[in-house]
Amino acid sequence: MSSLDIRPPAVRVLTWLLVATAAATAGVELLNFWYAPEHGFGLGVRTFWALLRTVGWLVLVWHVRRSRAVSRPLGLILAVTTVFAVGRLIVPRDGVPPLPGVVGFGVLTVLCLTVVVLLYRHPTVRGHLVRYPVKLVATRQGLEWRESAPRRPPVAAWVITARVAAFTYSPLILVPAVIAVGELGRRPEYILAVVFWIFVGIGASYAVLLTTFFLQRGKAWARRLMVWVSLGVLVIDLPLCYLLLGTDGLIRDGAPLVAAAVLACYAVWRAGRVAAPEPAATAAPA
Repeated sequence: MSSLDIRPPAVRVLTWLLVATAAATAGVELLNFWYAPEHGFGLGVRTFWALLRTVGWLVLVWHVRRSRAVSRPLGLILAVTTVFAVGRLIVPRDGVPPLPGVVGFGVLTVLCLTVVVLLYRHPTVRGHLVRYPVKLVATRQGLEWRESAPRRPPVAAWVITARVAAFTYSPLILVPAVIAVGELGRRPEYILAVVFWIFVGIGASYAVLLTTFFLQRGKAWARRLMVWVSLGVLVIDLPLCYLLLGTDGLIRDGAPLVAAAVLACYAVWRAGRVAAPEPAATAAPA
């Protein structure tokens, strides 16, 4: 039996909890779509994006089963964005949300909170998620896949959290931009704004990729750059959400981006505190 098959009970519980969260995410989204009073283009896009998180939860299961350290930040950002993504679809434009949707949202919120607590607070789970990724390495027998420790010092957990949170900027910008494409039939004068919005969403992925490349290498200026990138996407995205999608779009599509940006900025702040050199100890007298 391989070492991957020997998992502590807490890790096995976490694995099944992640599977249940994936199923609950899909179930609540389909339930909300079923009870929605209207099935417009915007609801369809938001529901499809939320359903993609089910795939994200299954990817997290794959990482947990392989004891990967990236499981913790990935689980945190999935939990935060899932709660926001599902919450924004429960509340209709008019009236009160349906009772089944509210109950489903409550169950999903409890599941996400439990996942985060297990990932970050349970000592057995934290001690289990420490493996390096498998890489293709050259050996005397030839090329083979094996666990390989990085040549540079291990990346701090808060840096990984900032990286995972920042990589959600692009899809969180592109989702409302695609929804705005469906509004051009009634407001064709905003076509340039929508095109600009889409380019911003694509450009954000490259900006984050460049920033996190240096962030993982411990560059202090990269932490400041991450904050500026986060502020930049908020300054551009939030006004466009309000202009093209109204207050409803600002709440439904802007809030998840704000949550991701706050998490990324907090993570780089914590990473900076960890990386700050401690004052030198006073030398003892001879």
